Amino acid sequence: MENENVPAQPPHSFRVTLVLTSPRPRLDQVLMEELRKQNRNHFLRNLSRTEFKELFKKKRIRIKGQPATPSSSLARGTTYVDILGYESVS
Repeated sequence: MENENVPAQPPHSFRVTLVLTSPRPRLDQVLMEELRKQNRNHFLRNLSRTEFKELFKKKRIRIKGQPATPSSSLARGTTYVDILGYESVS
């Protein structure tokens, strides 16, 4: 049975699960850190700042299905961020 608190992941998307022990003021900073650490998608790991900003501009970064902004603040706890058009590649 799937966990009810975990939103469904959109098809053809890459999911980043952010687990924060304290609130953070900006999504873009936290997400870029996490993308640099992961090994499931090398393209996203090596994304330039310009390409990263484009993902926000094109509304391809989503939280709970809604387009996120770089300056979105993050609450303490778990947040699921989906990047549309990318998938995990092992």
